[in-house]
Amino acid sequence: MSATTPAAAPERPRQLGRFAAAWASQIGITTAFGLLWLIFIVLAPRTFLGDRIYLSFAETTPYFAIIALPLTMVIVTGDMDLSFPAIMALGMVGFVAVWHLTGSVVLGTGAALLVGALAGLFNGLLVTYLGIPSLVATIGTQFFFRGLTLVLVDGRSYALVDTQASPAYEVLVGKLFGIPMEFVWLVLAAVATWLLLNRHRLGQNAYVVGDNRQAAALMGIPIRRTRITLFVLTGLAAAFAGLLNSLQIVNFYPTMGDGYLLPTLAAIFVGGTSVFGGRGSIWGTFIGAFMIGGIVAGIVAVGLTDYYTNLIYGAVVLISVSIHALLRRRFEH
Repeated sequence: MSATTPAAAPERPRQLGRFAAAWASQIGITTAFGLLWLIFIVLAPRTFLGDRIYLSFAETTPYFAIIALPLTMVIVTGDMDLSFPAIMALGMVGFVAVWHLTGSVVLGTGAALLVGALAGLFNGLLVTYLGIPSLVATIGTQFFFRGLTLVLVDGRSYALVDTQASPAYEVLVGKLFGIPMEFVWLVLAAVATWLLLNRHRLGQNAYVVGDNRQAAALMGIPIRRTRITLFVLTGLAAAFAGLLNSLQIVNFYPTMGDGYLLPTLAAIFVGGTSVFGGRGSIWGTFIGAFMIGGIVAGIVAVGLTDYYTNLIYGAVVLISVSIHALLRRRFEH
């Protein structure tokens, strides 16, 4: 007994160290989230101890969080997609066209998702077959998709009030036991994306491609197919998010999505995903989205003006990234 005790004692710190190193990103974002929410509760208890504000978060945050989840996987591979705000609107062009033609919300939804997938496929082909850097390519397609949307609808918006009569409307943006369906869709998307990234070959390939593309090629990983698939998933998510947003406000306007670029990217990077690829966390992105979504409400609730929004956005990003870096440095050495 005495012979095994000294060996077992130092093993526990090593196990804790390995655990902390493996989960450093999740620990960092969860800590930052808890601290931020504690500050909001202390400074505005009447708002943040009630349920109304959380119902509001559950309804509005999914509009960019749903996109952030597959975009996390794109960034894990070392790529970037900045065209998703325009895809949100372009997908709705497909919805409006088919819905007006058939009167079916279900068929319109299918059309929106198809358009989003094709837009993502277009991005993926540009990046993988033409070799255009993804940042440059998707800046270009962001303008192209937005311009195409404006041309196709002649710059007009469309009322979607009649969609409320369809049973599909309640499935998409209604409520389930008092919980907004937008949040239900977000949870389902988070679970599916986590499984893809952590329990599926697609996610394993994404990590290897992002960490070392040459090694991935030598291992026989289908690099092009992996990258294209992730661009397609991001396009699908953007079109679906645009659909949820439009149905909730029962209106489609061709400039929709313009305000979602920075919150989406902030949620991903606050969540610990590396801009250089090879490292990312779906849990981090999920929590990061609610951090970013809660900042504006928190600023108003504590009595500050809107001028503080960017200041606090920047502070939260810097603090979160610093926590990630410190934890990795502490536990990886």
